[in-house]
Amino acid sequence: MSLLLGLDFGTGGVRAGLYDARAHKLLRVTEARYATTYPRPGWAEQSPLAWWQAAGEACRELMALAGNPAIAGVCVATTSSTVVAAQEDGTPLRPALLWMDCRAGEEANGTRAVRHPMMSEGGDAVEWLVPKAIWLARYEPEVYARAARICEAVDLVNYWLTGRWVASQLNATCKWNYDSVNQTFPLDLYERLGVPDLAQKLPPEVVRVGARVGTLTAAAAAHLGVSGAPVVAQGGIDAHMAMLSAGATQPGDMLFIGGTSIVQLMHIPERVDVPGMWGPYPNALIDGPWLLEGGQVSAGSILHWLAHQMFGLDDAGHQALIREASQMEPGATGLLVLDYWMGNRTPYRSSELRGAILGLSLNHDRKDVYRASLEAIALGSANVLHTLRQSGIGVRRVIAAGGFQKNPLWLRATIDATGVPFDVVAHDNLTLIGAAASAACAAGECAQLREAVESFAAHGERMNPDMEAFEQYQRLLERYREATDAVGPIVSRRPLEFDCIRTAA
Repeated sequence: MSLLLGLDFGTGGVRAGLYDARAHKLLRVTEARYATTYPRPGWAEQSPLAWWQAAGEACRELMALAGNPAIAGVCVATTSSTVVAAQEDGTPLRPALLWMDCRAGEEANGTRAVRHPMMSEGGDAVEWLVPKAIWLARYEPEVYARAARICEAVDLVNYWLTGRWVASQLNATCKWNYDSVNQTFPLDLYERLGVPDLAQKLPPEVVRVGARVGTLTAAAAAHLGVSGAPVVAQGGIDAHMAMLSAGATQPGDMLFIGGTSIVQLMHIPERVDVPGMWGPYPNALIDGPWLLEGGQVSAGSILHWLAHQMFGLDDAGHQALIREASQMEPGATGLLVLDYWMGNRTPYRSSELRGAILGLSLNHDRKDVYRASLEAIALGSANVLHTLRQSGIGVRRVIAAGGFQKNPLWLRATIDATGVPFDVVAHDNLTLIGAAASAACAAGECAQLREAVESFAAHGERMNPDMEAFEQYQRLLERYREATDAVGPIVSRRPLEFDCIRTAA
């Protein structure tokens, strides 16, 4: 039996998973939590040392429960664009800027005025590493100057595991404007953005997902409770790593992870520039195809906010509200909601856009507002697929995972609104299994990452759309898009330009 250890550092904590590579089975999962602080509105920070402490707690518990078995390989997945400033020995100089931290909005907006080949695939989002690095250089120049390394969470954890500073090609390509074709950092772009020395502070070597980073050091092994010196494989962005275990690497297959926020990921065989989408990124996760990324910043967070903060319900009350709202047909409330509570990631790519509830009258109650808000989230997902279709990219099936399975109305509305079959994976361990697939490659269990995808792919339950409901959602989507054009500039914190979206319609 060849055992692999996956580590998934999420927003609220780290999960450790033990995977049997021969039986293709996740044997056991443990978890340890860490805190997020919010020093100012729009800021979100975490202690990197708390990540390491939590990883030790989770792994030591896992190893003890499993009888301290020999581990062949280890791989780490983390949230993306969680940015760390550290000394060369891995000591953090300040709290990490969490992925959701949006303090670098002005810096992100400034990057959009720069014309450069590597800007065409992305890099101007407020969440990404480069705008955050610009913010650090501008507002905390002493920290920036002292930092030997500006990196992401996965890079720091891999350093603690192996003593080597390396970058994930996945993160670098998707979030750092790295040229994965020519294997170079865009030095001239960083200089034009005001951080000419950024490339010197990034990890100097870029390693593909599934390749060997190094071996687990004795100190790291002791901290994690792991015997021996297993190989450490390169990992990367948590949602993207889940594509490996979802089998979402063929054209037409989309990975859809629905939770607090939503991410939509798919590969296309050749470059197609889709207005409002992130990418396409070449050679990001696997060599050859181009990776497209969509997403919705606010999703389950809106429903939680409504049910718990606005309506004062507990979990049981929230479930009762879901059942009540499920009795209604799509669009029956007469309300139209725009789901931009914290901006829009795709296809409008605006951190300034805000939500709206239109059509209110005194006969509306909380189930109406809840139902219409849930439909808005589903319409936001449908809008992403609409944008893809307008560019000639078809989605034949969706592999779905995440917390939205606990809300059957939300799941059903999303399937019907998109009009695509969903293969729903019952568990939420796709990232852990994807990390195990990467570790299997580095440990020699699989010859290449594509082989691991075939062996490690999870299977979901097929759920087909109700095509009559789909037609109704299509009519609602037209109103949703029109309302965004009309109301968006009013509810935004600053004027918006939607020309790129209009021309794609």
